[in-house]
Amino acid sequence: MSDLIDDPEEGANAPEFSVSDISGAIKRLIEGEFAHVRIRGEVGRVSRPRSGHLYLDLKDDKAVINGIIWKGVASRLQVQPEEGMEVVAVGRLTTFAGQSRYQIIIEEIRPAGVGALMAMLEKRKQMLAAEGLFAPELKKPIPYLPQIIGVVTSPSGAVIRDILHRLRDRFPRKVLVWPVAVQGDKSAGEVARAIEGFNAMSQGGAMPRPDLLIVARGGGSVEDLWSFNEEIVARAVAASDIPLISAVGHETDTTLIDFVSDKRAPTPTAAAELAVPVRLELMAWVNEQGARMSTALTGNVERRGQRLRDLARAIPRPESLVEPARQRMDRAAERLPAALRHGVQTRQVTLSEVTGSLRPSILTRAVSGERQRLTGLSARMNLQALQADMQRKQTDLTRLTKRISDTGRAQLRSLTERLEATDRLRETLSYKATLGRGYAVVRGESGVVTTKKAAAKAGALEIEFADGLMALGEGGEAAAKAKPKPKPTKPTDQGSLF
Repeated sequence: MSDLIDDPEEGANAPEFSVSDISGAIKRLIEGEFAHVRIRGEVGRVSRPRSGHLYLDLKDDKAVINGIIWKGVASRLQVQPEEGMEVVAVGRLTTFAGQSRYQIIIEEIRPAGVGALMAMLEKRKQMLAAEGLFAPELKKPIPYLPQIIGVVTSPSGAVIRDILHRLRDRFPRKVLVWPVAVQGDKSAGEVARAIEGFNAMSQGGAMPRPDLLIVARGGGSVEDLWSFNEEIVARAVAASDIPLISAVGHETDTTLIDFVSDKRAPTPTAAAELAVPVRLELMAWVNEQGARMSTALTGNVERRGQRLRDLARAIPRPESLVEPARQRMDRAAERLPAALRHGVQTRQVTLSEVTGSLRPSILTRAVSGERQRLTGLSARMNLQALQADMQRKQTDLTRLTKRISDTGRAQLRSLTERLEATDRLRETLSYKATLGRGYAVVRGESGVVTTKKAAAKAGALEIEFADGLMALGEGGEAAAKAKPKPKPTKPTDQGSLF
């Protein structure tokens, strides 16, 4: 034990590395040895942050490798990786010193064979079925004869030509084509946007909204048809308000859009046949129905005519209906004169019996007594009525006299106030009020003189002051003394109106 303590520590002469140095050395070693690798494994946890990069795990039953797909590569992937999918990833190994881990920078990733794609498709199909997107009650009926048909397909392929040719043969309709890519990494987004674009059209707009949509593509491999298995396409079809027919691939090809669409056609040509009926067959059916209608109408009219004739024979003649009544009327007319005479005689006898029991003296006394009583009542009623009427009219006269007097005094008072206000206004606007402030009015032979030149030409002037008039002769000397104001006249005995 002492020997071990005395010996120098083994490896004491080895160089010391910093953490960054050793991490960089490991990074260069791994990137140099594994610059390009292909790894097969199952996709584990998948993370898609807002930056657009894609982080995932590649695993098998014993190990896990972290993987990164940068934003530019992730946007170009034809098939997006999902958890549980078996894939083959191509890229380079590197390290991440911040967490002491190694990882693969993935430059290409694809499913590991058709089985992986079908497993992913089955998983996606179960998810959408659980959400109810395949429910039969959500399927919309296909219109029998649509006016406008919208087609989502490639404009350069044979599919659109087959659809147009078949529509022209069966029943020509207006067709709107929305060109899209039917395979590739951009295909799914374009197909979904085309379906949403057709649904966004308005009924009365410049571009009319279709009554029916057809999503069509020719046959191909599973990878070629994969765009129509994408979730974005399936959800766009499910959200469409316009009935939609899917016609993707051949009869044996089945994609996710076939389960969501309202009707599946085995081929694009079959989709055109489902969209419209055969015009000639429809015309023949219409003609057949017209002939059946004419036959039915003719037979119905004949049957009703025969029924009417049968009823007419069962109805009796009008003469036979009137004859019994006419006979009864003749018999009544024969009996009427005798019945009238008998009635008059019976009433005469009854009247004689009633008048014989009445004595004239009793009637005369009764009438005289009633007449005297009515005369007394009439006199009393006339006197009382006259007195009441006179008293009522006296009261009305007194009330009216008071109202007339009050109205006259109020009107006289109002007129007096208006006259006094007018007089005050006249005094205020009169030029005599201005004379009291030191002004004067100069008059000549022709009227008021307003200039010096006119005053010099005038032979005689008259100046009016506030306290009187003063006349001037030629030369400007006073010709007379100022005239005093005229004394007010003595009021007469006549009273003022106010």
